[in-house]
Amino acid sequence: MNRPSNPQRDPSGMAEAGGLLTIDLAALVANWRALAARATGAECAAVVKADAYGCGIAPVAGALAAAGCRTFFVAHLAEGRRVREAAPEATVYLLNGLLPGTAPALAEAGLRPILGSLAEVAEWNGFAEATGWTGGAALHIDTGMNRLGLAPAEARTAAARPPRNLALVMSHLACADETDHPLTARQVAAFRELRTLFPGIAGSLANSSGIFLGGAAYHDLVRPGVALYGANPTPAGANPMRAVVRLEGRIVQLRRVAAGETVGYGATWTARRDSRIAVIAVGYADGLLRAASASDHKPGAEAVVAGRCCPLAGRISMDLAAIDVTDVPEEQVMRGDLATLLGEEIGVDALAARAGTIGYEILTGLGRRYHRVYV
Repeated sequence: MNRPSNPQRDPSGMAEAGGLLTIDLAALVANWRALAARATGAECAAVVKADAYGCGIAPVAGALAAAGCRTFFVAHLAEGRRVREAAPEATVYLLNGLLPGTAPALAEAGLRPILGSLAEVAEWNGFAEATGWTGGAALHIDTGMNRLGLAPAEARTAAARPPRNLALVMSHLACADETDHPLTARQVAAFRELRTLFPGIAGSLANSSGIFLGGAAYHDLVRPGVALYGANPTPAGANPMRAVVRLEGRIVQLRRVAAGETVGYGATWTARRDSRIAVIAVGYADGLLRAASASDHKPGAEAVVAGRCCPLAGRISMDLAAIDVTDVPEEQVMRGDLATLLGEEIGVDALAARAGTIGYEILTGLGRRYHRVYV
């Protein structure tokens, strides 16, 4: 069947998308440079796991590598391969360790495992000895997270026959974002002591929040993650990072709701006055968490429409959300306009708070249906 051509069609797809996600790579690089400047004397790496916290692993790694970042951390082998394509000369570490039988694949891709158990150390050593492989590896020592890593006693065992080609010893802070949490001081002290088991090997402890703990947490390499993408690494104070993500939802319908009528599934939100509602084409399938819904008993997330902050109305559904735009002059909001859900005005931490979660979940949940723009 022949279809008529449409000369008006937007080749970029922007006009057809329900949501627009803009990633500010200049802000991302500025955040990395600010963190690097704070961590005096230490190399500043970048954690780009989970598709660079939802921002796109290839463009993010490429921009950071161009800015001078030499070391990256990912979770999985497939992520490591993508970083290797974007940053061919970079050092790339796999945080989730060495899965059984994957050493040849890591070597082929030029990636470094972070060994987190004696079994992984033994498998890595066996591979390196059998093949003559000289690529580096890291050793993860657990100092209190009780997740991945060798226990202190196991680290002493490993020190007697350390991993072949060991290039880095690291640990992971559990509570660095909580001011004066007692576990942090214990972890800093424990890592300082355990590092001495591996003389001459670089050390890494500080994550995003750890960079704000001071020099005792820096060692040779810091590895910020969420702060690069604009989330606040110091929740008790003002956010020192620049916003990187801007999320806008397309208004697909404007409607009037009389006082006393309800909006959305479950009829949980009731109009207290004659209201105007803007319905946007973004829902929980796009990462706008249902927990950020509004009801008669709890305020939900907000959106900026025509420069005004407006509350959500009712439950967020799979593909749609409703915004109360009653206080926006009618001539300033039209079908097809964009409502801002994340940006300079509403940070990832603010949206996360309304959903009862953390900025990490907001960022990593950013949907694939958005039209993405990198600036």
